[in-house]
Amino acid sequence: MSVARRNRGWIHRAVICGALLAAAALSLPAQQAAAAPHDPPSQPLSQLLQQLQTLYLQTEQATEDFNKAKEAATKQRAAADLLDKQLADQRVAVAESRDQIGLLARRQYQDGGVSPYLNLLVGDDPQGLFAQKHLLQRAAGNQADVLERLKSGEARISVLNAGAQVALDKAQVLQTQQGAAKAKVEEHLKRVETIIAGLTGVQLEELQKLEEQGINQAQADFLDSKALGAGSRVPSAAGNRAVGYAFLQLGKPYIWGAEGPASYDCSGLTSQAWSHAGQTIPRTSQEQWAQLPKVPLSLLRPGDLVVYFAGATHVAIYIGNGLVIQAPRPGAFVKVSPIAANPILGAVRPDSSQGPMPDYVPMALPKTDSATPISGADSGNNVG
Repeated sequence: MSVARRNRGWIHRAVICGALLAAAALSLPAQQAAAAPHDPPSQPLSQLLQQLQTLYLQTEQATEDFNKAKEAATKQRAAADLLDKQLADQRVAVAESRDQIGLLARRQYQDGGVSPYLNLLVGDDPQGLFAQKHLLQRAAGNQADVLERLKSGEARISVLNAGAQVALDKAQVLQTQQGAAKAKVEEHLKRVETIIAGLTGVQLEELQKLEEQGINQAQADFLDSKALGAGSRVPSAAGNRAVGYAFLQLGKPYIWGAEGPASYDCSGLTSQAWSHAGQTIPRTSQEQWAQLPKVPLSLLRPGDLVVYFAGATHVAIYIGNGLVIQAPRPGAFVKVSPIAANPILGAVRPDSSQGPMPDYVPMALPKTDSATPISGADSGNNVG
């Protein structure tokens, strides 16, 4: 079975798997939900899950848009700060040049409007005339150099000043985009919360069962397809370090927009894992998919990044044996999951230039947690 065919099969299973993830994002404990003063939804659970799946995907997209705008705004502000420093330094240099020009002018005035270097030519030593002419030429050259530095310095001030203003304007635009993405995340999560508040405890239990069944079936179908190829593969030394870092983050909460060390979103986890392995990779899942070298699923090795959904809105780190470590969604925690817990788009390899490490010993794998508990965990974020 091809990856494309498996993904088409997800049209049905994603209603069960992914939508439940959205449902769990801001869900209430079963006891509280059962007592909620809302009438149970009239539509079938399948339609409800499809609605929640859409909201979840929109939340993921908005989260990655937020991350991208935040990172770009940070870089743009840093560029503006650098230009401001260069501008300040250039103004000091121009001030020094102006001081030199002023000093030369005062000397000319004090000598009655005649350059002191010209006085050398009318002195009592005609034998030194040739040397005196040389001194005059040097003096004139020095004055010309000062004037040229002043002129070019003032021109550079104009360029730097314009550049700094452009940088600040761009930073402001990115800041606005960041705020808009933040508002979208909060809007989608609020809509999820409203839906969850109308569910009974029995319905929440059914959702969790449907999630677990869907993930287990998806994983079984994926493994039966032999898409991972035969045998196991060895990571590079850097890939092994990235996986080791991801293991240390297990149990930490998902917070959208977070990149550690106390909490993570999906791409925050993968980017930090590789950063601690000594390699900088893009911050967002879309940029990781777009910029890092692609690798076939049949050649996956620990440390590779598995990217999910058509818009590359989710990402996890492969740890071997058909498993990944991921920061799943708001309200959940960093966990080990089946690789097919979400519809797979493909995979990328940050360390494509590095070969397998010698004497590799796989890490002990914890028990796979297929189902994401429906809890009342806070899905707030730590970003401004």
